[in-house]
Amino acid sequence: VQLQASGGGLVQAGGSLRLSCAASGFTFDDYYIGWFRQAPGNKREGVSLISVRDGKTYYSDSVKGRFTISSDSAKNTVYLQMSSLRPEDTNVYYCAAARALLIWDYGPSYDYWGQGTQVTVSS
Repeated sequence: VQLQASGGGLVQAGGSLRLSCAASGFTFDDYYIGWFRQAPGNKREGVSLISVRDGKTYYSDSVKGRFTISSDSAKNTVYLQMSSLRPEDTNVYYCAAARALLIWDYGPSYDYWGQGTQVTVSS
């Protein structure tokens, strides 16, 4: 099982980035794929979630209206399009996969985690 997060980088405030999470080793359509972020010393925060099978999505209040999550089952990949980025969005972003969820942003519910990709937003 592997989740490969990519697409991070340095961007100015107001800019955009698209993160990708490529999945392998499990039945992609049967899972929920979430994005989390965490800065050193800070609590991990759930950013967004997609149910791959039915496309239902969830967002944290801090990113709602600015970020869009989507999935491509042909490529076993989930995307996080981030727009209107702010310096406070600076974090390491992780993708994770869960077979079943009760609370979408509860990290311990997830079965698999990717390695993280750094997003830095300059002011």
